[in-house]
Amino acid sequence: MKDGENPLRKLPQVQRLLELPAADALAAEFGRAALTHALRETLEALRDSIGAGALAAVPEAQTILESCRERLLARRRPGLRRTINATGIVLHTNLGRAPLAAEAIAAVASIASGYGNLEFDLETGRRGSRTQALEPLLRELSGAEAALAVNNGAAAILLALSALASGGKVIVSRGELVEIGGGFRIPDVIRQGGARLVEVGSTNKTRLADYRAAIDSETRVLLKVHQSNFRMIGFTAEAGIAELAGLARERGLLLVADLGSGLLRPLPGMREPSLGEALAAGADLLTCSGDKLLGGPQAGLILGRKAAVDPLRQHPLLRALRLDKMSLAALESTLMLHRDAPERVPVQRMLAQTEDVLQRRAGQLQALLGGGTVECTQAFAGGGSVPEERIASRALVLEPRIGAEAAASLLRAHDPPVIGRIHEGRLLLDLFTVADEDLPQLAAAVASVLR
Repeated sequence: MKDGENPLRKLPQVQRLLELPAADALAAEFGRAALTHALRETLEALRDSIGAGALAAVPEAQTILESCRERLLARRRPGLRRTINATGIVLHTNLGRAPLAAEAIAAVASIASGYGNLEFDLETGRRGSRTQALEPLLRELSGAEAALAVNNGAAAILLALSALASGGKVIVSRGELVEIGGGFRIPDVIRQGGARLVEVGSTNKTRLADYRAAIDSETRVLLKVHQSNFRMIGFTAEAGIAELAGLARERGLLLVADLGSGLLRPLPGMREPSLGEALAAGADLLTCSGDKLLGGPQAGLILGRKAAVDPLRQHPLLRALRLDKMSLAALESTLMLHRDAPERVPVQRMLAQTEDVLQRRAGQLQALLGGGTVECTQAFAGGGSVPEERIASRALVLEPRIGAEAAASLLRAHDPPVIGRIHEGRLLLDLFTVADEDLPQLAAAVASVLR
């Protein structure tokens, strides 16, 4: 190729583009500095495309400016965006788990808009506890002697082991050495807490005698771990909390149990232990998440006997794991709803939906779109809670001409993004996790894709 034929030489300079009338309008909308930066990025992308042979000719100046405007609009769009969850998974970890109640959202807005008594005692005028408002609520709702809150469930386990077992041994069943979100594993958490892991039993069967045989003078804690995203079925056995609590008392040890899901009270049809049941069975300390079945913000709750919780308050790691004021406000409001009106917690409300309600909602979406097939499907609590429980649901099933994968990609690019699921080459929009007020936006997004 001769130099004169090189398309790279035909790319306009940034200054020339800035002198065009269309650039003046963009500068007025986005600012001259942002426009200049975006033009450089756009031209660099064109150079790469031409150099790779993906682009044979240089676009017109107007086309370059239009591409630049798209780039500028994308920069204004926040990276963290509200989505419509049409997967049927209530506590979808990748989509932010529990949606907050209106009361919790209002509490966050109120405390974020100004100052608050975060660590200030209004009665004495002195420094107060950051979790002073939460602890009475947690004690009342769970029956625990003492309570504490940190920034997530893994942090709660780490703090508990660091304060109660550092320098000693922690005994755990091999069947409970699970991997939690983000690739973090229970053995890693134990080691980070300064304790030594002692595995007992086998993957599918661990008996009380296995724990008893492993106890020695260096043992500090018996740890029972929620199995989170999986269940073993068939030829299995495990020691329950009541059995382990008896052994711990007999040998002067502490029983720490991670329940994961944060279920305050039993839910009909769900085989998940509640916090109150686990405490009544004799656990010295419980840890769980705040954004799972509790239906609040990301948090880690620590509940139990005062003698077990107090060492955690004095541990230096607590400061690094503390909650911010907005999470505290959302958590307090959610706990107050559990006390006064649990049906107003969105997660609780979703899990209580009837098939008639879901059928009606699916029919509404079908009518708005003028097409699609309503089918019975199965929803899930998600978030590592009751993984084996399937919940009867309804989905609108689409078979777009462009294919399910392409349609799903276009829905993710919509504003707001819509996240469905693909099953056997078809696109399913599960109505279990779609609010009634989201139906018009969902229908508009799907209609645009089908067109």
